[in-house]
Amino acid sequence: MAEDLSSLQHVHGLVKWFDPAKGYGFIVSPDGGPDILLHINVLRNFGQSSIADGAGIEVVTHRTDRGVQAVEVIAITPPEREDTPLLSDLAEMDAAEISSCPLEPARVKWFDKAKGFGFANLFGCNEDVFLHVEILRQSGLADLQSGEALAMRVVDGKRGRMAVEVLAWEMAIAERNASE
Repeated sequence: MAEDLSSLQHVHGLVKWFDPAKGYGFIVSPDGGPDILLHINVLRNFGQSSIADGAGIEVVTHRTDRGVQAVEVIAITPPEREDTPLLSDLAEMDAAEISSCPLEPARVKWFDKAKGFGFANLFGCNEDVFLHVEILRQSGLADLQSGEALAMRVVDGKRGRMAVEVLAWEMAIAERNASE
Protein backbone atom coordinates (compact mmCIF):
# COMPACT_ATOMS: atom_id res chain seq x y z
CA MET A 1 0.00 0.00 0.00
CA ALA A 2 1.45 3.38 -1.02
CA GLU A 3 1.82 6.09 1.61
CA ASP A 4 -0.43 9.13 1.15
CA LEU A 5 2.15 11.88 0.57
CA SER A 6 -0.52 14.59 0.80
CA SER A 7 -0.52 14.22 4.60
CA LEU A 8 3.25 14.95 4.88
CA GLN A 9 4.13 18.44 6.08
CA HIS A 10 7.42 20.26 6.71
CA VAL A 11 7.31 21.86 10.20
CA HIS A 12 9.62 24.06 12.32
CA GLY A 13 8.84 23.74 16.03
CA LEU A 14 10.26 23.61 19.55
CA VAL A 15 10.76 20.50 21.65
CA LYS A 16 8.24 20.61 24.50
CA TRP A 17 9.82 17.62 26.25
CA PHE A 18 11.58 14.40 25.33
CA ASP A 19 12.20 11.40 27.60
CA PRO A 20 14.72 8.86 26.24
CA ALA A 21 13.61 6.29 28.84
CA LYS A 22 10.01 6.47 27.62
CA GLY A 23 11.18 6.58 24.01
CA TYR A 24 9.21 9.62 22.94
CA GLY A 25 8.40 13.26 23.49
CA PHE A 26 6.47 16.11 21.92
CA ILE A 27 7.11 19.10 19.69
CA VAL A 28 5.03 22.26 20.10
CA SER A 29 3.22 22.90 16.82
CA PRO A 30 4.16 26.34 15.45
CA ASP A 31 0.60 27.06 14.27
CA GLY A 32 -0.97 26.38 17.66
CA GLY A 33 -2.27 22.99 16.55
CA PRO A 34 -1.90 19.75 18.46
CA ASP A 35 1.53 18.73 19.76
CA ILE A 36 3.59 16.56 17.41
CA LEU A 37 4.76 13.15 18.62
CA LEU A 38 8.53 12.57 18.31
CA HIS A 39 9.46 8.89 18.64
CA ILE A 40 13.00 7.90 19.62
CA ASN A 41 13.44 5.84 16.42
CA VAL A 42 12.87 8.95 14.31
CA LEU A 43 15.45 10.80 16.42
CA ARG A 44 17.91 7.89 16.16
CA ASN A 45 17.54 7.90 12.37
CA PHE A 46 18.88 11.47 12.61
CA GLY A 47 21.83 10.20 14.69
CA GLN A 48 20.83 11.29 18.20
CA SER A 49 19.41 9.39 21.16
CA SER A 50 18.16 12.46 23.02
CA ILE A 51 17.23 16.09 22.45
CA ALA A 52 17.09 19.02 24.86
CA ASP A 53 13.81 20.57 25.93
CA GLY A 54 13.43 23.92 24.15
CA ALA A 55 15.59 22.90 21.18
CA GLY A 56 14.45 24.06 17.77
CA ILE A 57 13.58 21.20 15.44
CA GLU A 58 12.69 20.91 11.78
CA VAL A 59 10.72 17.77 10.93
CA VAL A 60 8.54 16.16 8.32
CA THR A 61 5.22 15.19 9.90
CA HIS A 62 2.44 12.80 9.01
CA ARG A 63 -1.16 13.12 10.16
CA THR A 64 -2.70 9.85 11.37
CA ASP A 65 -5.97 8.90 13.04
CA ARG A 66 -4.14 9.18 16.38
CA GLY A 67 -2.67 12.65 15.73
CA VAL A 68 0.37 14.23 14.12
CA GLN A 69 3.77 12.57 14.39
CA ALA A 70 7.26 13.33 13.13
CA VAL A 71 8.48 10.86 10.52
CA GLU A 72 11.85 12.48 9.75
CA VAL A 73 14.13 14.97 11.52
CA ILE A 74 15.70 17.48 9.11
CA ALA A 75 17.61 19.73 11.55
CA ILE A 76 18.04 20.48 15.24
CA THR A 77 19.02 23.83 16.72
CA PRO A 78 20.22 23.89 20.36
CA PRO A 79 18.16 25.97 22.82
CA GLU A 80 19.07 29.64 23.14
CA ARG A 81 22.21 30.12 25.19
CA GLU A 82 22.20 32.47 28.11
CA ASP A 83 24.63 35.39 27.97
CA THR A 84 26.36 34.40 31.19
CA PRO A 85 28.20 31.08 31.26
CA LEU A 86 26.69 28.55 33.63
CA LEU A 87 30.06 27.00 34.42
CA SER A 88 32.78 29.13 35.99
CA ASP A 89 35.44 27.27 33.96
CA LEU A 90 33.96 28.82 30.80
CA ALA A 91 33.52 32.38 32.12
CA GLU A 92 36.48 33.73 30.14
CA MET A 93 35.78 31.81 26.89
CA ASP A 94 33.75 33.21 24.04
CA ALA A 95 31.91 31.30 21.30
CA ALA A 96 34.69 31.88 18.75
CA GLU A 97 37.30 30.43 21.12
CA ILE A 98 35.13 27.38 21.78
CA SER A 99 34.44 26.76 18.09
CA SER A 100 38.17 27.01 17.32
CA CYS A 101 38.81 23.90 19.43
CA PRO A 102 38.99 20.79 17.24
CA LEU A 103 36.22 18.20 17.30
CA GLU A 104 37.65 15.04 18.82
CA PRO A 105 36.14 11.53 18.68
CA ALA A 106 35.05 10.20 22.07
CA ARG A 107 32.94 7.54 23.76
CA VAL A 108 30.73 8.05 26.83
CA LYS A 109 32.14 6.26 29.88
CA TRP A 110 29.04 7.04 31.98
CA PHE A 111 26.53 9.84 32.35
CA ASP A 112 23.94 10.38 35.09
CA LYS A 113 21.33 12.96 34.16
CA ALA A 114 20.03 13.11 37.75
CA LYS A 115 23.51 14.03 39.03
CA GLY A 116 24.01 16.40 36.09
CA PHE A 117 27.34 15.08 34.91
CA GLY A 118 29.39 12.19 33.64
CA PHE A 119 32.62 11.36 31.84
CA ALA A 120 33.83 10.37 28.39
CA ASN A 121 37.17 9.23 26.98
CA LEU A 122 38.76 10.64 23.85
CA PHE A 123 39.65 8.05 21.24
CA GLY A 124 43.00 6.41 22.08
CA CYS A 125 43.22 8.07 25.51
CA ASN A 126 42.17 6.73 28.93
CA GLU A 127 42.02 10.19 30.50
CA ASP A 128 38.50 11.15 31.66
CA VAL A 129 36.83 14.22 30.17
CA PHE A 130 34.14 15.84 32.32
CA LEU A 131 30.67 16.19 30.75
CA HIS A 132 28.24 18.64 32.37
CA VAL A 133 24.50 18.46 31.68
CA GLU A 134 24.39 22.18 30.79
CA ILE A 135 27.00 21.65 28.06
CA LEU A 136 24.80 18.87 26.70
CA ARG A 137 21.73 21.11 26.81
CA GLN A 138 23.57 23.93 25.05
CA SER A 139 24.65 21.37 22.45
CA GLY A 140 21.03 20.31 21.87
CA LEU A 141 21.25 17.00 23.77
CA ALA A 142 19.51 15.92 26.97
CA ASP A 143 21.10 12.63 27.99
CA LEU A 144 23.85 10.21 26.98
CA GLN A 145 24.18 6.44 27.15
CA SER A 146 27.32 4.55 28.21
CA GLY A 147 29.28 3.57 25.12
CA GLU A 148 27.65 6.22 22.90
CA ALA A 149 29.98 7.68 20.25
CA LEU A 150 30.42 11.46 20.30
CA ALA A 151 32.53 14.25 18.95
CA MET A 152 33.57 16.84 21.54
CA ARG A 153 35.43 20.10 21.78
CA VAL A 154 37.58 19.81 24.92
CA VAL A 155 39.49 22.38 26.99
CA ASP A 156 41.66 22.26 30.09
CA GLY A 157 39.39 23.55 32.85
CA LYS A 158 40.26 24.56 36.39
CA ARG A 159 39.64 20.98 37.57
CA GLY A 160 40.85 19.06 34.53
CA ARG A 161 39.75 18.27 30.98
CA MET A 162 36.14 19.16 30.19
CA ALA A 163 33.86 19.17 27.18
CA VAL A 164 32.71 22.61 26.01
CA GLU A 165 30.61 21.30 23.11
CA VAL A 166 29.21 17.84 22.39
CA LEU A 167 27.86 16.50 19.11
CA ALA A 168 26.32 13.17 18.27
CA TRP A 169 28.87 11.29 16.15
CA GLU A 170 26.70 11.39 13.03
CA MET A 171 26.22 15.16 13.37
CA ALA A 172 29.96 15.72 13.69
CA ILE A 173 30.56 13.76 10.47
CA ALA A 174 27.88 15.81 8.68
CA GLU A 175 29.37 19.07 10.01
CA ARG A 176 32.86 18.06 8.87
CA ASN A 177 31.64 17.06 5.41
CA ALA A 178 29.74 20.35 5.03
CA SER A 179 32.88 22.37 5.81
CA GLU A 180 35.08 20.53 3.29
